[in-house]
Amino acid sequence: MAPPQPRRPIAKDRFSALFSALKTQTYHDPSSRGPGSHTPKDPPKETPTNTPSRQTSIRTIAWSPTGHLIATGSADRTLRVWNPEKPQVKNSTELRGHTGGIERVAWNPTKEAELASVSSDGTCKFWDVRSKTCTATIQLGGEGLTISWAVDGSAVMVGRKDDTLIPISLLSDQQHHPPTALPPSPQPTQTNQTLFPPSAPPSTILLTTSAGSIKLATYPALQTLHTLHAHTSACTSLALSPTGRYLAVGGSDALISLWDTTDWVCRRTLAGMAGGVRQVGFSWDGAFVCGGSDEGAGIEIAHVETGEYVFGLATTAPAPCVAWHPGRYWLAYSGDPAGLKIVGAAGGSL
Repeated sequence: MAPPQPRRPIAKDRFSALFSALKTQTYHDPSSRGPGSHTPKDPPKETPTNTPSRQTSIRTIAWSPTGHLIATGSADRTLRVWNPEKPQVKNSTELRGHTGGIERVAWNPTKEAELASVSSDGTCKFWDVRSKTCTATIQLGGEGLTISWAVDGSAVMVGRKDDTLIPISLLSDQQHHPPTALPPSPQPTQTNQTLFPPSAPPSTILLTTSAGSIKLATYPALQTLHTLHAHTSACTSLALSPTGRYLAVGGSDALISLWDTTDWVCRRTLAGMAGGVRQVGFSWDGAFVCGGSDEGAGIEIAHVETGEYVFGLATTAPAPCVAWHPGRYWLAYSGDPAGLKIVGAAGGSL
């Protein structure tokens, strides 16, 4: 399926007026319930807007490459794929097989219907969304935490909660083959997220560390090539802008730093988060950025080139997961007791 034609970029001074006109759609899954926001290793302090009774069970969300589908993974083992245009749960696809909470999901960037998920049950599963079947299961040897997929679809990196990284190969001698786990690589520091740069085949990978740095390492050997000292506390999330110009780094210090990838200089720091940054993401054109947190309600959207906050999205609870549509100014987020929310899916011109 071909990706939708992207909309025209919006100027900074027009974003607030246009984004505020978008209507939000709710995707409620009656079978997914209970506490469990995405808290990999350092749970937040309980606050009036962050009590167990108000936390959502959704731990991860991810758009498919074209934006025609969106996947959610929950603490209660529910893995579901939604059609944004059909919010009723009867029109969604539930993928069954995990026996523990879903920690992270990722789509194959080259295939619209292939999804991977990691779980606290100690497995990484690969799914064919069309047939609703699990096509492969990788035993991780410990609780899964994070996953990233190379842009050419040839490799996946899975992280366990004990800070061990497991490369998974899907390509050998230019031929696709079933997912094969390579030797695990224990890391000396806490590693909450990994990210493949946009090179094919993958030769490097970015890793967060609890020491406040980002490591650029070789793939799959994971030999450190360069260390970027990004924050004064743990780095917890990463995102590369669609243009490739900026790397956004979220930290447990409630800051998002924006790094120019041409010279690896920090151009600006965003301080609008209420707590540690669990997820960070760019709009489809790379012009706007926001982060998700387990603390404080609301999502603050900033203009990348100026660092100016251009819109504050009100939420009823903390929103730990945020994800921009790959071709529109739609923003999906978790945290609402009613379920997944997508700003723009219920109507609007963006």
